[in-house]
Amino acid sequence: MDETPVLISGGGLVGLSAAMFLAQHGVAALVVEKLKAPSPLPRAAFFHMRTLELFRQAGIENAVREQSAREFTPDGAVVAVESLAGRQIASFIPTLNEGVEEVSPCRRLFVSQPGLEPILRRRAEVGGARVLGGHELISAAEDGDRVIAVLRDVETGETRPVRAKYLIGAEGGRSFLRDHLGIAMNGHGVFSNSVTIYFKADLSKHVIGRDMSVIYVINPALSGFFRFEKDGKRGFLAINVVGDPVAHPEAAANVTADMSEPRLIELVRAATGVPDLQIEIEGVMRWRCAADLAAAYQRGRIFLAGDAVHLMPPTGGFGGNTGVHDAHNLAWKLALVLKGLAGPQLLDTYEMERRPVGHFTVEQAYARYVTRTAQYLRATDYQPIAHDFDIELGYLYRSPAVLTEAGSPEGHEDPRQSFGRPGSRAPHLWLERNGRRLSTLDLFGDGFTLLAGSKGAEWISAARDVSAEVGVPLNAHAVGSGGLSDPDGKVETGFGIGSAGASLVRPDGFVAWRTRGAPDPDQLQSVVEAVLLR
Repeated sequence: MDETPVLISGGGLVGLSAAMFLAQHGVAALVVEKLKAPSPLPRAAFFHMRTLELFRQAGIENAVREQSAREFTPDGAVVAVESLAGRQIASFIPTLNEGVEEVSPCRRLFVSQPGLEPILRRRAEVGGARVLGGHELISAAEDGDRVIAVLRDVETGETRPVRAKYLIGAEGGRSFLRDHLGIAMNGHGVFSNSVTIYFKADLSKHVIGRDMSVIYVINPALSGFFRFEKDGKRGFLAINVVGDPVAHPEAAANVTADMSEPRLIELVRAATGVPDLQIEIEGVMRWRCAADLAAAYQRGRIFLAGDAVHLMPPTGGFGGNTGVHDAHNLAWKLALVLKGLAGPQLLDTYEMERRPVGHFTVEQAYARYVTRTAQYLRATDYQPIAHDFDIELGYLYRSPAVLTEAGSPEGHEDPRQSFGRPGSRAPHLWLERNGRRLSTLDLFGDGFTLLAGSKGAEWISAARDVSAEVGVPLNAHAVGSGGLSDPDGKVETGFGIGSAGASLVRPDGFVAWRTRGAPDPDQLQSVVEAVLLR
């Protein structure tokens, strides 16, 4: 029987990200994927600051950015038009990266999933991960301190058992594992049977020089959005509604009723506003536009991540990013438990932390959809639209793995106002080390990290002693020590630690605890053990 510490069902964006993040922490996972080769469809995805920060930690940010530059023009506006050749009717975001320099060292970008996934896979395999293509998970059950799974070769039908300590389901919206476990999806339900049409057509004169990243199209024929590659000759059109959704709501919401090539060409021409456009259809993907959340993210040793637990409209590009963040949150916890450095109860904090984020993000994607793309629904059951920064960077964790301070808010907030409170993502501030500029975020990711103020150098020796006593790696830095300087003088206020205090940051870059007090090894040890749930 094949054995692996972690089995991952699903080798797409979220599954490969999970394997990569586990590999960062020394855990070699086995990934099983139904497809033998990646999909050739040029599926483009919008990746947020937080996702790029995680790729930065994993050492692939530059590779991802270079791939993005080969495929797409950076930045650009998010607008709505009657058609590509017609009138612009709304502007939602003037530039994709407006204001991001204030909150992150990373910039948002577009990159196709066929371009990104090989980068994720290579990084995971360097860390020992294995990817088994052409196989699917057909059963899984806990057996004491392990999970016994059965895989099937999709071509031959042959089966093989696999024994794993833990199992992650990253199978997408039609998750076998979610259904197998009997976990319900609840929320707003399905709004339409939508399609994405991948095509080649020379629209360069309508695209180049207009500096548009996402182009919503709203006209009597359809409602959807475009995204083009940088030469304006290849792209995709996602369509949610065709025809008059008020007069014929059921017909309008079933875009998949006619999937013939002439009909697909007709739709692309209607969206471009070029009636005689020469078009080559490369592919089409059916999908359901929904806003739902799973009732649970975990059953014992089996975990779900990505679209398996949260389905949301594509408006804002939140779905894939949220799935990558799920995988990142889970990976370091699995690694520490597998190594015997944390109590198994640490794994229970995955759902405690990520499910509220999933709920908030689903609702925000829904709110954007019904106000930007589907006003015809006349929906009133949506939340006020939060700032994108709040969604990407401002969510707050509440769990036993965070020593929350009295009076701390719940849910989310402006990340510029968190000031390093426990439960928040550690703030990005610029530092210098021996003359080289780096972000505070560059100090985090390998393990737990203690960051101290300018009068807190003794925290470094305290961290060394605690690390030896507890047996957990604990990196420590103090402003003004070891060549590390704070030229802008913002760290002590930005992290809320003062000159003598310190902040304990988890491997995922979230603040677990902080103090403004003087170095105290006993206090630090008790904090570390509490966060590890030992």
